[in-house]
Amino acid sequence: MRRLVLAALLVAATAAPATVSAEGLPYGPSVSFAVFRNGQEIGRHTLVFQQTGSQVAVSCAIDFAVKVLGFTAYRYSHRSYEVWQGNTFMSLTAQTDDNGKKYTVDLQRGPTGLQVERSAQAGDAIQAASAYEGFHHPPIVRETVPAHILPTTHWNARQVRQAILLNTQYGTQSHVQIVVMGREAVKTMSGNNLQATHYRYSGDVRMDQWFDDRGRWVQAAFTAFDGSAIEYILQE
Repeated sequence: MRRLVLAALLVAATAAPATVSAEGLPYGPSVSFAVFRNGQEIGRHTLVFQQTGSQVAVSCAIDFAVKVLGFTAYRYSHRSYEVWQGNTFMSLTAQTDDNGKKYTVDLQRGPTGLQVERSAQAGDAIQAASAYEGFHHPPIVRETVPAHILPTTHWNARQVRQAILLNTQYGTQSHVQIVVMGREAVKTMSGNNLQATHYRYSGDVRMDQWFDDRGRWVQAAFTAFDGSAIEYILQE
């Protein structure tokens, strides 16, 4: 996501969370986070899981609205739908409205890798703040990425073994490195404390993310484009 993007992580250290696969989900039917900007709630990030036999479908819904003096200064909406067959990532569709800037991604597993069709050029992730599309449709880019790449939808702790992940807003590859910061207690919206491992990553994206001992994503934090502090708090 431009400016409010959430990438995933690479870990090569001890104290990693339990390995998560689509077949052994540590979540219930859904998981949801309240999202805060400088301590003020601005939206929700929700994941819904549907399992049929060995197939798992994961729906993601993100909605942010930043208000200044009662007016909406920034709005963000993202929807994605990914399908797994066992532990194999099969497909993903995603649509994003980043304050009026539209993106689409369509991914299907093919014989030589993951076939990606995206609506914005790779450079658009950097230029989005100043680019003006007018009434022109963004170009469609098609490419094949390595078959082992996983999406940046955050729920799957297998992402800690990846050095490159697929950005689900842009459909581009994100190169990431991570440092394990140690064990910490994270507080949920209900006031409960969960023991989790804290990861700090850099590279294409800078953010912090926490996984508990069951392999669940339980917290995230990053700095937005304007320097504001964004925090995800688990609704549990």
